[in-house]
Amino acid sequence: MEGDPTLRLRVFDLNCWAIRYLSKRRQERVQLIGDALCREGFDLVLLQEVWSERDYSDLKVKLGGCYPFSHYFRSGVIGSGLCVFSRFPILDTLLYQYSLNVPYMLQRDWFCKSVGLVVIKISGIVFNVYVTHLHAEYCREKDAYLPHRLVQAWELCAVHPDREATHLEGAADVVLLGGDLNMHPEDVGIRLLRGLTGLRDAFAEATRFEGCEDGCTLVPNNCFTRKSELLPFPLGIRIDYILYKGCLHFTVKCEELKNPRGTAPGMDIPFSDHEAVMATLHTRQGQAAGDTLGTFEPTLADVVTEARTEVGVGLRAAQRQRYSTGRMAVLALLLLLLQAAAALGALAGLAAGQPFPKLSFSLLAFLAIGVLLLATGLHLFHTMEVKMLQGTEEQMRMALRALQERPSDS
Repeated sequence: MEGDPTLRLRVFDLNCWAIRYLSKRRQERVQLIGDALCREGFDLVLLQEVWSERDYSDLKVKLGGCYPFSHYFRSGVIGSGLCVFSRFPILDTLLYQYSLNVPYMLQRDWFCKSVGLVVIKISGIVFNVYVTHLHAEYCREKDAYLPHRLVQAWELCAVHPDREATHLEGAADVVLLGGDLNMHPEDVGIRLLRGLTGLRDAFAEATRFEGCEDGCTLVPNNCFTRKSELLPFPLGIRIDYILYKGCLHFTVKCEELKNPRGTAPGMDIPFSDHEAVMATLHTRQGQAAGDTLGTFEPTLADVVTEARTEVGVGLRAAQRQRYSTGRMAVLALLLLLLQAAAALGALAGLAAGQPFPKLSFSLLAFLAIGVLLLATGLHLFHTMEVKMLQGTEEQMRMALRALQERPSDS
């Protein structure tokens, strides 16, 4: 950084809503996103919901001149949907798949949620850049997936209460986190994430702001959004973030934040159902401005308590669902055993005749097999869900105890 004590970094974040065969005008929008990124010339691009590797390959070819370094986080059958494009060399990568993911394909959110890390070195400064996508909310009044998001946020933090550093920092000089967190700024998950890590919200810290009112990234006037989901929020909601923190001896400030809304230039459609977030960050050497964990302790204990309560609610719900699906599996198995006994009895000549028509008997058997397989699968998932929630609740309990005991040690 000799001769230029301040490093200027422009970061772009967008949930692209590029689900193959399901997202409207997907290929056209991916091309528009590529054109915009070439035109703007950002330093870092963090994208979510790029589910097709073909879309990623098309973007890589188009952006190769402006962003020569890129990485697509492959995971499971269809991938994680996460990718990063960079003007600077990527030194290392890591993908962590969250332990708790909803299995229901009918819910539009059954893909494996993950967090991806790329390590980048710019002018001697090491950046840990994270991109992630947490589970959606769907219904704010009855948010059945809040415990899942809290577990994912807790795993994202991976904090040890007796030290100030988390895995989000490691040996990095600067930490950046971008993505669709599917949480409002005041939600317990955001407060937990920021409280444990000391990450700063680019929207709240920006010297200049330009874009949607209140920084909303899901707005009703976007032609791709579901208007029914935004009825309680006439201005929209802010669920996409760029968070940052200077570690060790570096200070980071957000000079400007933009999240422009409306259609793509010269087109009748927007880039996605989400609005993009664009931050201009200034990094310089000096005392890190981020708050330490100790500064957050009194409030953080309350936040961890609130999060633990919500995880406990989810745990009890998962236990009830595990019991219900287990009972359903047992009943389906009993029905199959009764049918097998009746069939064996008919074959052995113990019964005067077939008690049911053969077609009805066969259909009932197939139905019982289907119910047994479905119930068994759900029972196994809810068993894993219970274990994950129990583990997270126990971790939160220990972290809370450590936070409450710390003042007495000073």
